[in-house]
Amino acid sequence: MNRSLLRLTGAATAVYGLAVTRRPALLARPSGLTGPDGEVPAAVAACVRPLAFRDAACGLAMLLAPDDRSLRTATLIRIASDFGDAALLATALPRRRNRAMAVVVSVGWGTLSVAGLLRPDDPADPS
Repeated sequence: MNRSLLRLTGAATAVYGLAVTRRPALLARPSGLTGPDGEVPAAVAACVRPLAFRDAACGLAMLLAPDDRSLRTATLIRIASDFGDAALLATALPRRRNRAMAVVVSVGWGTLSVAGLLRPDDPADPS
């Protein structure tokens, strides 16, 4: 497992999750979930924020995992979340373009985590 890649992925996931928690439009706009005025309806924000909290928690778990077993477990949760998001958003979003983009992004992040699990650590990296 490549600890550096997994921790970097975790950090990026945590930052993104916290950003979306603060500004749900960061996820709602590319997903096509804004209202006609371009604003995020309160009901959409209420659904997006828990996903963002989940991402932040998974990312922090990956970043701060104290040992390999914990890092692997946090990463597997992250992968399940990403591929689960892809499966659900592939049918749930309002427009085909938004569905395709959500699948590509979700699968991309999941694949990055899978690569981190499968790729060996760099022997020169002390982390």
